[in-house]
Amino acid sequence: MSTESDPSLDESVRALVLLMPRLVGRAKQIPVPEALRTFDLAPRHLSLLTYLLIDGPLTVNQLAARLEVAPTTVSLMVGDLSRKGILNRSEDDNDRRRTIVAIAEEHRPAVQSWLGGAGTGWRAALGPLTAEQRELVVATLRAYESAVTA
Repeated sequence: MSTESDPSLDESVRALVLLMPRLVGRAKQIPVPEALRTFDLAPRHLSLLTYLLIDGPLTVNQLAARLEVAPTTVSLMVGDLSRKGILNRSEDDNDRRRTIVAIAEEHRPAVQSWLGGAGTGWRAALGPLTAEQRELVVATLRAYESAVTA
């Protein structure tokens, strides 16, 4: 049997098999704030809103790149959320062809209380690591996602 500082592959797998459902379960238990419940938000909206919390206003193309989807997909989501009043769209003063997307100020506190913990939690977990270690964590989670969806 290996030491705690040098776990075997099986021990690491066991630890993650136990941990992953807990992480998903905790994420699902975060209640949608009362102010946002009537908007019928879907899981696809969560990452978009979280990016806007973390990075501030972004263009549709920047959101598409971060979400790893087509700009038309983001444009549809932004249109939906802006019709509901959750997002604001405005022209970029430097390039009128570009649309800047931001969380509407009246909904920012509710979105922050709901989704802000994700960024805070990841910053706390990843902050002590080196850049190379953070890259390894992200690459490992991406490889896991690929392996279970293949």
